[in-house]
Amino acid sequence: MVLTHSKMEKESTETEAETPQTQAVLNCIDLSNPNTDQSVHLLKQSCTDSGFFYLINHGISQEFMDQVFAQSKKFFTLPLNQKMKLLRNNKHRGYTPLLDEILDPQNQLHGDYKEGYYIGVEDNDDPLHLKPFYGPNLWPASDVLPGWRETMEEFQRQALEVGKAIARIIALALGLDANFFDKPETLGEPIAIVRLLHYQDKISDPSQGLYAAGAHTDYGLITLLATDDVQGLQICKNKDAEPQIWEDVTPLKGAFIVNLGDMLERWSNCTFKSTLHRVIGIGQERYSIAYFLEPGHDCLVECLPTCKSELNPPKFPPIYYRDYLSQRYKETHADLHVYGKQQS
Repeated sequence: MVLTHSKMEKESTETEAETPQTQAVLNCIDLSNPNTDQSVHLLKQSCTDSGFFYLINHGISQEFMDQVFAQSKKFFTLPLNQKMKLLRNNKHRGYTPLLDEILDPQNQLHGDYKEGYYIGVEDNDDPLHLKPFYGPNLWPASDVLPGWRETMEEFQRQALEVGKAIARIIALALGLDANFFDKPETLGEPIAIVRLLHYQDKISDPSQGLYAAGAHTDYGLITLLATDDVQGLQICKNKDAEPQIWEDVTPLKGAFIVNLGDMLERWSNCTFKSTLHRVIGIGQERYSIAYFLEPGHDCLVECLPTCKSELNPPKFPPIYYRDYLSQRYKETHADLHVYGKQQS
């Protein structure tokens, strides 16, 4: 199947006996397309419909992405006691064990059947550690995983350029200057987080509250998701529908699956949507790599000038991004003191 600025649709596999699944139909945006107006149109359509789209020809080679996935797998195959030495800290860097995160507490029996690893922007210029989400990363020892740090830092650099390119198209789609998000307080000094993810070979059972990843929306501006070829991601375009309709998102080799976060929905006064999504385990291991591009620590997020009017006033008060993101992480992750008690 050839994909050029098109939609794609395939047969789906039912993952919940009680709810027939459909296949998500997503726009495919080609970042190498010289026709900016066409990309803006496709993105605007995506952002007001599903909040998700495929991104192809983004400039990161398949060979390099294969290296990133290989290094990710090497970490997750380490013995648990070695991984726990790199347990996430209060800066949200490092390893998150199985069941650590519970994204949908109202419907989940316990945490997600996944383990992960957070890597942020390396920052050693905050000696008092006053800024949450800034600071040095936790890195596996180079003799244990040679080349691991270098691979992840290179992925960060390349993913940031892709994210900025998407942000320029988003700005145009919102009627703003293309460089609106490039200001120092937004993407000039972003909170950009790589999260490596490994899902267990469990079969999810939503009727019992068992999920690979519970239903949630992402927190920030945009998310770039690279996946292996194992199905599992599902989206729900209308979270208020009864019953909710979940659609499978097919992995696409070489593409990023891109979705919008809650902060962009808030920034745009709900012009663009942040869509509910989850991961359903189908009995196979699954690996993915998420890149969360967030505004900077000191960014004041308030309604964009092109997204408000007398008939459509701002729906949310202004908020500093540091306060917003800290609260969201606190709501979804286990208290670190739990692990101290387990290990004592």
